[in-house]
This record gives sequence, C-alpha cells and structure tokens, in this order.
Amino acid sequence: MTDQPDITTRLAVALREARRTRGLSLDAVAKLSGVSRSMVSQIERGESSPTVATLWNLTRALQVDFAGLLDAPSPPAIEVVRAAAAPTIAGRGEGVTIRILSPPETVGSHEVYDLAFTALGRLVSDAHGPGCREHLTVIDGSLRVTSGDAVETLHPGDTARYPADRQHRIEATGAPARALLIVQGS
Repeated sequence: MTDQPDITTRLAVALREARRTRGLSLDAVAKLSGVSRSMVSQIERGESSPTVATLWNLTRALQVDFAGLLDAPSPPAIEVVRAAAAPTIAGRGEGVTIRILSPPETVGSHEVYDLAFTALGRLVSDAHGPGCREHLTVIDGSLRVTSGDAVETLHPGDTARYPADRQHRIEATGAPARALLIVQGS
C-alpha cells in the first residue's frame, strides 16, 4: 500500500492548482479547452477520470506540461518550520533545551541544533563516530566547551570547532546562554 493518493486524486489536485495559479475560473478553462465547465469541475473534484484527449486539451489550456502533470510536486522554494513546530530532544543534558533545526534526512551527516542553557545548564556527550566534529557558535551568554582534555570558554559571536569523536561537554558559566551547534558526521 502507498501513501500517495491515487491517480485521479493527484490529477484533480494538479489541474485545480494549475487553474488557480493562473487565476482562471472554471468557465475560462472550459472556453479555452473546449471541455465543458461541468466536466472540468468533476475532474477537479476527483469525480471523473478524463480521457487522454480531454486531459490534453486541459493541459494545453492551462499551459502545463502534459508529461509532468503527475510528477511529485516540487518542494516549496522556501520551507519554513515555525519556532513552535521545531522538534526538541528531551532527556539530554541538564538545564538545556535542544531544538532540532536540520531536516530529518541529514541525521548522521549534518545536524543543526539551537541550544538554550539555564544558568548552570550542561550537555555532556559520549564520543560520536570516528571523525565527527562539532561547530558551536555562542549567541548569548558564555559557554565552556571541553573536548577530551582541551577546554575553552566562548562568548557571544565566538565559534569553537572541535573533535566530537571523544567525550565532550558544553556548560553555561553561571548565566543563561544560547548557541547554535552544527554536528558533522555521526
């Protein structure tokens, strides 16, 4: 079983969207295509399957590609994930909120997180996979970063790049802090 709608539904959505994008009424499409208004309406509602000839006339009238009409829709030019909708990671660290900013398909190769620390918040991580690196940029407050035996304190605007294939930690230095974390590799 597939999650994709059946061909009649996909066709209905594609034709309706093409008509609306061009600002055409059902009557206008009927006049341009030679297909009756009621038939255009039935096709757009998924109540009728058009013949190839009818579909050809509609695609010509709507100036859409007949061959690509049922292709998967292209992703939006700008994909927006609203702040409240960004997923979070719970149970990692103490006094830290971790919002996931990267898309799910990049897990393990390129991950982006928004980190918000309370005054004494900390995030302690075991070693990630060989060659994994983290890039931490402080937005507000100050953070102490430890990677293996190396320790650095960062202030707003500072970026630390460090190996994450060893135990590492990020800690607020006594005041709330916020940072962006990019993880490359897993």
